[in-house]
Amino acid sequence: MSTINTDNKILTTAEMLPKNASNGEMGKDAFLKLFVAQLQHQDPMSPMENAEFIGQMASFSSLEQISNLAAANEKTSAIGLIGRTVTYTDASKQTHTGKVEKVTTVDGKPSLTVAGIDKIDPATITQVA
Repeated sequence: MSTINTDNKILTTAEMLPKNASNGEMGKDAFLKLFVAQLQHQDPMSPMENAEFIGQMASFSSLEQISNLAAANEKTSAIGLIGRTVTYTDASKQTHTGKVEKVTTVDGKPSLTVAGIDKIDPATITQVA
């Protein structure tokens, strides 16, 4: 397990991952923490090369833009379901069918209201008619 010391606190790789990153991928916040820690701990007599620094900044910028596009795409897809009849699976593994009445955003993620039932995660939809 890799660790980084930032502000006299040891961070493990798991602590740098977002709370929902069960697939082991780093989010943009973790990437930025890692990048800042690298800058703080570089050897002043042998600093990072300009090309390497610019490459890492470009990587961070790309990661942020891809994250923003993915979030916007997720919301757009959910909005496209308004007025459509969907079938979804609830937490108890029962399926329900109803018309999507509205889309709201909860903690930055889209949430559907289907047949009067709020907080339906679009990821639970199994069929769209």
